[in-house]
Amino acid sequence: MIRDITTSIRTTVVLWLLTALIYPMLIFAIGQGFFPTQANGSLITNDQGQIIGSALIGQTFSSDEYFWSRPSAIDYSQGEDAAPTGISGASNLAPSNAALLERIQSEAERLQAAGIEPTADLLYSSGSGLDPHISPASAFNQLDRIAAVRNLAPDNLQTLIEQHTEGRFLGIFGEPAVNTVTLNLALDQL
Repeated sequence: MIRDITTSIRTTVVLWLLTALIYPMLIFAIGQGFFPTQANGSLITNDQGQIIGSALIGQTFSSDEYFWSRPSAIDYSQGEDAAPTGISGASNLAPSNAALLERIQSEAERLQAAGIEPTADLLYSSGSGLDPHISPASAFNQLDRIAAVRNLAPDNLQTLIEQHTEGRFLGIFGEPAVNTVTLNLALDQL
């Protein structure tokens, strides 16, 4: 019986060392060594070196001079100048839920009033509520509004959208997408 207890204690210590120390340290080292930007949150800084967001987390853009992002069931940030909080979550509303249908209808009316053809990614939030990407079609649908407000040539905006369109992962997975956070930052630099 003492031998079984000793074996159990040794097994527990070895498994603890593997799962609580060695594996996390290995993953940390790989992340920092090969993917430091992604491992540290893909943070975006302004010219003064201040963190203004993340390329992985969407932000609310409601001004007519910016490309609008996907709607979110949660607030991306807690204040005007706050960085994204990391809170994620979907609405968990069923497709037949009246509140969801009402939100989608009001969003469609808002888009149509702005002269934007409603697309799925401008009407529906992502599963996490944090996705900063929209389809290239959704970005192109907003081109005329932004060109008129910013007094820019639509060709310049079209080129900017094309430059910020990310292709399929490994060339086969997913669909091409435009990151609204990085696109709007580039738009401000024009």
